Amino acid sequence: MSAVARPLKAAAARGSLRRELGATLRLGWPIVLANVAIYAMTATDFIMLGRLSPRALAAGALGFNLFQPAMVLGIGIVAALAPIAAAKIGAGESGDALRRATHQSLLSAVALSLLAWVYLWRVEAILLAIGEPADLARDAGIYMRGYQWSLLPNLLFITARCVFSALERPRPTLIAGLVAVAFNALANYALVFGEFGMPRLGVFGSGIATTLSQTLMFLILLGASLVEPRLRRVRPFALPWRPARRDLAALWRLGLPMGAMILAEVGVFSAATMVAGLIGRATLEAHTAALQIVSIAFMIPLGLGQAATVRVALAYGAHNARAIGRAGWCVFGLTLVYAALSAAAMVAAPRLLIAPFIDVDAPENANAVAIAVALLKVAALFQVFDATQCTLANMLRGLHDSKWPFVIAILGYWAIGAPIGLALGFLTPLAGVGIWIGLATGLAIVAVLLMLRWLGKERRSFAV
Repeated sequence: MSAVARPLKAAAARGSLRRELGATLRLGWPIVLANVAIYAMTATDFIMLGRLSPRALAAGALGFNLFQPAMVLGIGIVAALAPIAAAKIGAGESGDALRRATHQSLLSAVALSLLAWVYLWRVEAILLAIGEPADLARDAGIYMRGYQWSLLPNLLFITARCVFSALERPRPTLIAGLVAVAFNALANYALVFGEFGMPRLGVFGSGIATTLSQTLMFLILLGASLVEPRLRRVRPFALPWRPARRDLAALWRLGLPMGAMILAEVGVFSAATMVAGLIGRATLEAHTAALQIVSIAFMIPLGLGQAATVRVALAYGAHNARAIGRAGWCVFGLTLVYAALSAAAMVAAPRLLIAPFIDVDAPENANAVAIAVALLKVAALFQVFDATQCTLANMLRGLHDSKWPFVIAILGYWAIGAPIGLALGFLTPLAGVGIWIGLATGLAIVAVLLMLRWLGKERRSFAV
C-alpha cells in the first residue's frame, strides 16, 4: 500500500466509525431513555408500596419475582422480532415479510399471556408452599390480582417497539415510556392511597395502576403506527393476525433461547430475592432496594445492547462483515464507559441512591440500610461484567445467535454463581452480601465466555 493510500484508508475508517457512532446514538438514546422510563414504572410501584408500609414493599417484591420469569421469557420470545425484522430490512425484503413476522410475535404474546395468567392466579399458594410468611404471601397474592393482567399489553408493546426499532424509529417508544411513567405515578398515588377521589386499594391498587399504564403504552405505539409514514405503508399491526408456520418457527427458534437466557439471569436474581427473604426481613428489604438501583442502572446498557442488535442485524442482513464488527464494537465501547461511571456512583453515594426506597433516617431501618450499602459496594464491582455481558448477548442476537449464549448463561449463573452465593449466604457471616458475591461471579463468567464467542465469530468474518 502506498504512503498516500494508507492515510486515506485510515481517514475512511475513522469516518465510518464516526458515522456508526452517530447512527448508534441516534437509535440508542431514545431506547435507553424509554427503558429507564419503563423501568421507572416498577420503581414507582416499589416506592409507593414502601411508603405504604415495609410489609407492602416486601410483599410486592415477592409477587413481582414470581411474575418476572413469565415476563422475561415472553419478552425474549417476542423480542426476537427485532433482529429478524432488521435482517429482513437489511436484505431489502418487502413490507409483507415484515408484517407477517410481526403477526407471529403478536400471536405469541397472546398465547404466552394466557398460559402465564393460569399460574399467576396462584401466587399466594406458591409462596406459602416455599415457606414465605403467611402475611407476605397473602399481600403478594392481592398485589398480583391487579398486576398480572399487565403481561399482555407489555408483550404487545415490546412487539411494537421491535418494529419501530428495526425501522430505526425509536422516538415513539420514548414518548410512550415518558407518558406512561407519569401516568403510572399518578395512578399509583391515587389507587394505593385513595387520592383524587379514588378508593384506597393498597397493594391491589398498585397492580391495577401498572396494568393501565402498560395498556396505555401499547395504545400510544399503535396510534403512532397509523401516522408514521413508513409504518403506515407496512401496516404491521393490521388485523387479522394470521399464523405463518415458517415465520413462527423462526421467531421461536431464535426467541426461545433468548428468552431462556434472560430468564436464567433474571431467575437467579429472583431466586436471590427468595433466599434473602429466608435470611431475614431486613435482608429482604435491603436486597429489594439495592436490586431496584442496580436494575435501573442496567437499563442503559440494555438500551445500548438493543441498539446493537438492530445495527448488527441490519449489517448481517446486508452480508457486510466489516459493518457488523464496527456496529458491535462501537456499542461495546460506549457500554464500558457507562459501566465505570455507574460503578463510581454506587461507591460514592450509596445512601443517596437507597433513600427513595428506604427511609435512611428512620432508626428502625438502620440494619436494612447498612446491608443495602454493603450490597451496593458489591454491585459496583460487577457493573462492568453485567453491562458487558448484556451488550455482548445483544450483539450476538443481531447475528441470530442465541442457543450457545443460553448454554453459557446456564453455566455461569446457575452452575457456578448460584452455588457460590448459597454457600456464602448460609455458611458464612456474609449472609446477603455473600449472595451478591455469587451473583457477581456468575456475571463475570458469562461476560468472559460471551466475549470469546463474539471474537470467534469475528475471526470467521461472522460467516456472512
